[in-house]
Amino acid sequence: MSERAPISARCMWMRGGTSKGGYFLADELPQDVATRDAFLLDAMGSPDKLQIDGMGGADPLTSKVAVVSRSSRPNVGVDYLFLQ
Repeated sequence: MSERAPISARCMWMRGGTSKGGYFLADELPQDVATRDAFLLDAMGSPDKLQIDGMGGADPLTSKVAVVSRSSRPNVGVDYLFLQ
């Protein structure tokens, strides 16, 4: 992890096929996009190519993140942001 202030958030880890990833609740992550992205990169172990200090799987192409929230749109249950 970097020298930034510590942030914590619950995460559900899922694997399917050749990929795996963390699912985070949007309301538990920083609202500032740059801060959120820095936290998620740290969680995955980036910028280390092997992601040894995080949850990533040594290959950025197979390490995914989803940020999930309840949708405010009618007839839609969930919104998600997919990050790789």
